[in-house]
Amino acid sequence: MLLRIGELAKRSGLTIRTLHHYDDIGLLVPSTRSEAGYRLYSRRDIARLHRIQALRSLGVSLADIGDLLDRPEPPLANIVERQIGMLEERIAQQTRLLDRLQRLHRQFVDTEEPDLTEWLNTLELMTMYDRYFSRDELDRLPLYQVEATQQPAWREMIEAAEALLARNVSPQDPKAQTLAARWMAQLERDTAADPTLFDKLNAMHANEPAAQQQLGVSPQVTEYMTRAFAESKLAIYRRHLSDAEFAHMREHYPRCLPEWPPLIAELRQRLDQGIAPEAPEVQRLARRWLELLRRFAGDDPATHSKIRQANAQEPALREGTWLDERLEAYLGQAIAHLTAA
Repeated sequence: MLLRIGELAKRSGLTIRTLHHYDDIGLLVPSTRSEAGYRLYSRRDIARLHRIQALRSLGVSLADIGDLLDRPEPPLANIVERQIGMLEERIAQQTRLLDRLQRLHRQFVDTEEPDLTEWLNTLELMTMYDRYFSRDELDRLPLYQVEATQQPAWREMIEAAEALLARNVSPQDPKAQTLAARWMAQLERDTAADPTLFDKLNAMHANEPAAQQQLGVSPQVTEYMTRAFAESKLAIYRRHLSDAEFAHMREHYPRCLPEWPPLIAELRQRLDQGIAPEAPEVQRLARRWLELLRRFAGDDPATHSKIRQANAQEPALREGTWLDERLEAYLGQAIAHLTAA
């Protein structure tokens, strides 16, 4: 039995984009392709996908899943330990929800009750945050303290993005790029410049239609702003690349852009944990970084050198990326050790 990617996506509940990503990073490569070039998945591929989804449900990262599945004897004790941690976090979430409901009940007894719909929407959004963030993370997340829809800056930007979309303004237009730069800078501030918080916020927004509706940011607006942000960076890189290099980068860079935040978040976690740049787990992240660079820039070391030079000379390339100087230096050390090995 062979399934095309659309059939597998429908049966597994995943998106075609997710399956494309799994293929791109080598996590789930289809066994064969049709004469027309369509991906075809075998029973063995489907069994591997089931294992991937099981490990994802335990909170295992995609990079760690690849390592586990490629080993002859996965360390099951580590997987069980992760599951215990997840269950403990779920218990903590339910305890927080109980505490919140008890406080709300006391307020309702003492004062006039608010509008039911407004109260339920607020409670739903707060509960969604609880599913993605720990208590400590919520305390550090400015966006949680004041919802985006209550911030004049966000209301203005969302309305501006919707207006540009309605007029079919290209993401390459300077107005779209300027708005995207403001958008990402505000996101960086509202996530305390912490890429881990940004990555979790992204996951909540992507997986929760209710969050999209209540925050007022549709997937179309998110995609438009992401593409315009990519175009703003490409406009800077254009000054450093040849026509052929830039043509290749223009084709591949926007598709790769969404993969940077989770990778930056993982690097930041290792840095905060005090893990040395030469440690195997950091080296794996450095290898993923270089693989992603090759995917959007090609294999020519001269092109890579131009991109590194642009990153060093153009401070605007770092803006809105959650990649600060400390993290950039840590990554540089990891890559230097990897390439010297």
